Amino acid sequence: MTMASRHIRWMELSHSWPAEAETLLGDLVDLRRAIHREPELGLQNPKTLAKIKDALAGLPLEFREGPSTTGLIAILRGPANGRTVLLRGDMDALPLLEETGLDFSSEISGAMHACGHDTHVAMLVGAAKLLCAARDRLPGTVIFMFQPGEEGHHGARFMLEDGIIDPLPDAAFALHIMPNAPHGIFAGRAGPLLASSDVLSITVKGAGGHASMPQDAIDPIPVACSIVTAIQTMVTRRISVFDPAVVTIAKIAAGTTNNIIPETAEMLGTIRTLSPERRAMVARELKRLAPAIAEAHGCTAEVHIEEGFPVTICDARAVGFGQAVVEDTFGEQAWLTMENPVMGAEDFSYVLEKVPGAMFWLGASEAGSDWRQCCGLHSNHMVLDESVMARGAALHAALAERFLNEGFNV
Repeated sequence: MTMASRHIRWMELSHSWPAEAETLLGDLVDLRRAIHREPELGLQNPKTLAKIKDALAGLPLEFREGPSTTGLIAILRGPANGRTVLLRGDMDALPLLEETGLDFSSEISGAMHACGHDTHVAMLVGAAKLLCAARDRLPGTVIFMFQPGEEGHHGARFMLEDGIIDPLPDAAFALHIMPNAPHGIFAGRAGPLLASSDVLSITVKGAGGHASMPQDAIDPIPVACSIVTAIQTMVTRRISVFDPAVVTIAKIAAGTTNNIIPETAEMLGTIRTLSPERRAMVARELKRLAPAIAEAHGCTAEVHIEEGFPVTICDARAVGFGQAVVEDTFGEQAWLTMENPVMGAEDFSYVLEKVPGAMFWLGASEAGSDWRQCCGLHSNHMVLDESVMARGAALHAALAERFLNEGFNV
């Protein structure tokens, strides 16, 4: 088959996925809303897992589960042994009190699907149904990864460590909705897409005393303030804008009342970087900077950094492949190449450390709305247009089928 004839064939196949996905939209909406009503946090999402299994019942899939999470691996094997591709959807919710007013709002106080993971599950279930129906023409294997614990709980890492994604696939893809992005647009970029995310805590210890006699104490509060200022100077004067970092102190806690100088001041913050090298450098500098400033004022400072997710780095071949599949499936206007990364973090990064692949954004603002005015991710007022789930399921299916047939060749 010539390149031209192969392209025509893929154009025909790609164009069939959106229409087929539209026939599933009602079921996907029902599933998404059922998950939305009963959000679950962390690594254990048994109710969500049960809903996924019910939705996949009767399909020609093999299932794997591990001891560390309620994550589910569903495997679809085509009639021929060939490449393997992984498609991922995360399951867990956020610790928020929902205030959307939706008639399917969270029924669990203090938990809400404010990051779209309910839609990610529904889209992946839709893709599984589409690809199972097309199983006879799949020259390889599709792995559907339903993953809990994305919101800071390292769920992807645990599923990898449990060995339920062994052997590793040849490529991996994920979709993430974006409620304040143009409706139905897919976006991505080669290289860093999202930042690493580490938790920074600093404890400054001085000597307590009466607030009216500071000369007889060693006040840790101004020392903590000096450290905060010095950190921002370090970021702007020691770190290249071409390999940036964000260090934000988001909480300072000290003292009990108005007339007591406390013994300690505690700071809590986040570190975001876009390369492993910058991540290591920032950690090293913070551990040098804070104790030195504290010592200059007669205090001590302990710095602790809890490593979070790595940088989410998208393989250039996978991004080019994804762009071609989007444009062949939905038209050139459906793709947007991002100029800059997002400084949020994602634990799909653990998968992309081991497997070439990419994550793409899917704009989920209400059709016809001004997407710039829509609430963003992690807002307890976040809503989205559920109709985009058909596009997401269709793209999952198109990515999988085309990769199994051609690899990253486009």
